[in-house]
This record gives sequence, C-alpha cells and structure tokens, in this order.
Amino acid sequence: MRAGQAMSEAREPLLFVPGMMCDARLFLPQIIAFSGERAVHVASITRAETVGEMAGQVLEAAPGRFALAGLSLGGIVAMEIIRQAPERVTRIALMDTNAQAEPPPVAAAREPQIVGVMAGRLEEVMAEVMRPEYLAPGPYRMDILQMMTEMALELGEGVFVRQSRALQRRPDQQATLRNIRVPALVLCGEHDGLTPVRRHDFMAGLIPQAMLRIIPDAGHLPTLEQPGATIRALREWLAAPGIRRPRRVGFR
Repeated sequence: MRAGQAMSEAREPLLFVPGMMCDARLFLPQIIAFSGERAVHVASITRAETVGEMAGQVLEAAPGRFALAGLSLGGIVAMEIIRQAPERVTRIALMDTNAQAEPPPVAAAREPQIVGVMAGRLEEVMAEVMRPEYLAPGPYRMDILQMMTEMALELGEGVFVRQSRALQRRPDQQATLRNIRVPALVLCGEHDGLTPVRRHDFMAGLIPQAMLRIIPDAGHLPTLEQPGATIRALREWLAAPGIRRPRRVGFR
C-alpha cells in the first residue's frame, strides 16, 4: 500500500447533511473535491418527522466516527447529532443554519405552505420558501434556484410536510453549542438573507473552539454559489485542530 493511500484511509469519513428539500446535489462540488482523499457520505433526512428522529436515523446509517457538516436544516440536524452522540463526531461544520428554536410567527407561517403543498402546489410554495434574495446576486442565481426546485419536486410533497413539521418543533441548541469540544467551523454566505451573518457570529461565540468563515459573493447556499471558497474553508477545518477564539475571515 502506498503512503498516500494509507494516509487517505486514516482520515475520518466526511458526512454531509443536506438542507430542506435537498439531496446530494447540494454538495456535489464538495463531494468531488473530497472523495479522492476520504470516504464521503450524504445523509438522508426525508423519512422522519422530528429533528431528533432525523438525527437518530442519520446515526444508524453513519460510520462509527466521522466529520460532520450540515447546511440549513442539515445544520440543525447536525447539532442534534452531536447532542445525541458527541463521542462519534470528530469535528463539526455548521453552514448557513440556526441554533435557536423556531419563533412562533415563523412556525405559524409554515401552515399555509403545508396546506398549499398538500393541495398540489409544491413548485409554487418552493418559490416562496427559497426566494432569489436569499442568494447572492450573480449570473448563476436563477440556475441554482431551478436546481432547488428540481430537487424539491423529486423528493415530493410528503418530505416537504415532514421537514416543515420538524422545523416548527426543532429544539433550541444553544446549550449544545456551548458543550462542543471538537474542532468546529461556522460558515455563512455574506449575502444570506435567510440565516444572516449575525446569527453565525453569535453561534461561533458560543462554541469553545470555533472557526468563523464568511463566504463573499454567496448567500444561503455557498456550497453551490461559491463552491471553491467553501471547499477551501472546509479543507482548512478538516486539517486544523481548531482555533482558540472565533476569527471572521472572508474566503475568495
């Protein structure tokens, strides 16, 4: 066995958890970048109705120990995973997500969306859920939104309803963040209009060892909007033992 091969096999697997109504395509550039050096897995969170159940199902299918990266709803599930099984997570990346419970007005606003989807208007509702202003301005904004619609239509109405209910009832994870004792990356697109930068500043401040990375020219989906910058931030996180205090850095 060559030395490089042995080094690759010694690296912990990398487990991605996708956001609401997304599949592995959300992380396609990162899967391509990292699959040559370590095992890369993409979790499914389509069958459960609570964040706790989603985390439990991910853990059932996951390797014994792994590096964990989640975006949006995937980040919420990632926080629950490390709460349930901290001994299995070697490091954690939380991208464009939210550690707080859903405010009642936001939870209430999901009800007409659920009704609309159950009435057969999934594509129309997705246009409301993922608005153009949630992404950074740029030539690929509409292409990314179209991909989001395609993923949602393939996953279907039942997944939308289950994931919406899970978001409505999600737990507050601020205490979980304070208890993280592995290298952590908190990453956010500079123009994220759904989970803004200030929330990520706050989350990074709660985690004892946190790298805070703000991705310029990206919004809520930096993995697709700025894949190269996101890969560089993830690569730094995978290689480093952590940083004493959060530092805000832009990656181009």
